[in-house]
Amino acid sequence: MLNFLITFIKIVFILGFLVFIHEGGHFLIAKLCKIKVNEFAIGFGPIVWRKQGKETKYALRLIPLGGFVSMEGEDQQSDAEGSFSKASIPKRIAVTLAGGLVNIIFALIVYFVLLSFTGNNVSTTINSVMDGTNAQIAGIQAGDEIVKINGENINYKSDLDNAMDKYDGNGMEVVVKRNDEKLTFNIKPEEEKYNYTGIAITNGETDTTKIAAIYPESPAAVQGLETNDVIVLVNSVDVKDNSQKLVEEINKNIGEKITFTVERNNEDIQIEIVPEVRTNYYIGVYLKMAENNFSNNIYYAFLETGEFAFSIVDNLKLLFTGHVSIDQMMGPVGIGGIVAQTSGVEDFIYILVLISISLGFTNLLPFPPLDGGKVVILLIEWIRKKPLQEKTEITIQMIGSLVLIGLAFLVTYNDILRIF
Repeated sequence: MLNFLITFIKIVFILGFLVFIHEGGHFLIAKLCKIKVNEFAIGFGPIVWRKQGKETKYALRLIPLGGFVSMEGEDQQSDAEGSFSKASIPKRIAVTLAGGLVNIIFALIVYFVLLSFTGNNVSTTINSVMDGTNAQIAGIQAGDEIVKINGENINYKSDLDNAMDKYDGNGMEVVVKRNDEKLTFNIKPEEEKYNYTGIAITNGETDTTKIAAIYPESPAAVQGLETNDVIVLVNSVDVKDNSQKLVEEINKNIGEKITFTVERNNEDIQIEIVPEVRTNYYIGVYLKMAENNFSNNIYYAFLETGEFAFSIVDNLKLLFTGHVSIDQMMGPVGIGGIVAQTSGVEDFIYILVLISISLGFTNLLPFPPLDGGKVVILLIEWIRKKPLQEKTEITIQMIGSLVLIGLAFLVTYNDILRIF
């Protein structure tokens, strides 16, 4: 009971706080633009607390799954002083964008601060070179600092990983710094084959082999494995609740058929998969840990925060290009399940950051009735030099709302399936 209460408080805090700063963004910019705000509310449903300010009514409502800023003339034309509909289009766009932007900025600042105090950064200085690798044969040594690969700057380990992802099978031009001198080596990276199935396993406090997601068009998807299947055997070897053993067994025989036994709806089902053979590339060096000091932590935090922001954008691109299915999306129920698994302040803050930046970017998508969709309508008004007919705008918003409601029900249904 206590664990349930703590989880409930965590979920309410995250959702309530993120809604507060989102709506607070709209509210503050509206005030700066001299637009009258009639009500600032957190939550929906019955009012739990209210206070009437000089101009604005502030309210806390029972259901903490949203909120709103009600502005004069927002939903219908109004000639009153401070009306949203009478404000200039740039001001209306600024107010509309403010909520999502505040969520993004807040997430990036908190993520940056979190990383600044965490440390444990990997430098680009080589600690040791693997025996017999092409790097050792070429003459790369411990203490060399990798500065460029194929003309691209290497600032930290993720840059090196990205360079390996782009590798096309030919040699690589590796520039290192040694005793204030830059040396160039042509190296063919080492390769490691592995079996790709398209399975993603649930991460949590306890080890598990429950499938969290199946990548579209992957061998697992084609052959019939499903989200929420629990993998118990791989080629007759027991791997249940042992993710490391699962990975080992999948990659034991490269390119050969794999027989999975999974638990699904209290039944054991056997499914055979022919994996795709893929290749990992690596230079053949071990990197040093960066010195744990203030300047280093700030430097790496800045780099990783930028990469974090771009990764969210890339994930949204994958969603709209069909590389991520709706089954892999998550709503409040799924978020609640993840929040319940957090086991410390750092984990909790990281989830807070992830949800905030996702909420911000999602809200800015150009789809009505999201904030991004409202901006598109305002831009159309700006170009036409007159607003859309009220009936047309209402119809657009209604259709968009119905689509989002349908999507929300589907995502919630999938969240419930994942939990149970």
